[in-house]
Amino acid sequence: MPCPDTALEVNPIGPRDGWCDAPGHPEYNRQVQLPIHASAERLRRANPVYDIIVVLGHNDAPVIDGMGSAIFMHIAKPNLAPTAGCVALRRNDLLAILRMCGPGSSLIVQ
Repeated sequence: MPCPDTALEVNPIGPRDGWCDAPGHPEYNRQVQLPIHASAERLRRANPVYDIIVVLGHNDAPVIDGMGSAIFMHIAKPNLAPTAGCVALRRNDLLAILRMCGPGSSLIVQ
C-alpha cells in the first residue's frame, strides 16, 4: 500500500518482520526478524489488519516480562471484532488519525 500521510516515522513491513511475544526471551516485546527460536507474531499477513501498524509504546521502557507485547494500533477486522489488547480502527479512521499525528503525539486509551 502507499505510505500513509503522517508526520510519524514510517517503515515498510518486510516478509521476515515479526514481534517477539515470548516472556523470558531477550527480544521480548521487540521487533525481530523471523524465524527466531521463540514465539513471535508475524507482521506481514494475508489479511489486511496489519497493513498499518502503529507501535503504541506499551511495556517498552523498560520491558517487563509478561506485562504484554505486540500492542499496536492497527486496522480492524471487517466485523470490528475485539483484539487481544490492541487498538483497532476502520482503515479510513486510522488513516485520518495518522494525518493528525507526529513526533510527540500521544494516544490515551480509556
